[in-house]
Amino acid sequence: MTRRTASHPDLSDPRVAAPFFSTWRVGTPLRQRQTVEAVAAAWERRPWPADDLLAHHLYAGHDTSTLLHYSQWTSEQAYEAFARTRRQERADEIDTAVPGIERLGLGRYRYYRGTGGPADRGGRVPGCVVLVDVEFEGADPDRQREWVDAVLEALAHEPAPHPGGISGHFHLSTDGTRVLNYAEWESAQSHIEALAAPGDGIGSATASWERVQTWPGLKSTTVSRYTHALGLVPD
Repeated sequence: MTRRTASHPDLSDPRVAAPFFSTWRVGTPLRQRQTVEAVAAAWERRPWPADDLLAHHLYAGHDTSTLLHYSQWTSEQAYEAFARTRRQERADEIDTAVPGIERLGLGRYRYYRGTGGPADRGGRVPGCVVLVDVEFEGADPDRQREWVDAVLEALAHEPAPHPGGISGHFHLSTDGTRVLNYAEWESAQSHIEALAAPGDGIGSATASWERVQTWPGLKSTTVSRYTHALGLVPD
């Protein structure tokens, strides 16, 4: 069966070979809450869909309009089988409960590198999840990896790290065009304070950060804040 959990996911779990991220636009804070409950009901009334799905998590956007889905699959093939046979009945039930949900697309990724796994949280519970979506001009898997390596090098030599940062987990899109950083923070205020510090974005005005921010082919960066709203795992 399916049960709820308040625990945050382990982004670096080596079993997760196919992490998926998708965003829904629902419109209002009330519809955010209604959709979270509709998702929970649609999943809890059914058996867990597949052994290859380790967890499914839902996050409420601080823009009060969107919801983020993050699911941990052991393979893309397992997800495709679920999508063909068991996804639609859940979607239909959710759409009946909350009509008019706009599904903005599914992102397919592979986990690459990160810092601050669950064992490194020191008992801190993430109060805010920040997604940094970076798009490059054209597909280039080498560029994806090299850029992440440069970010982690800049973080390692950051002279004034904000104490509210907990972790950063970097994912590479399978089409070679994007990097997604799932970052855990103690609170949204901690992240806001870090952005307001000297420098362009998170990080001091160092040569390492300037290199990251002016990387050849860097097209756009989008930052979104979320609160963990629902975790679903097999019982």
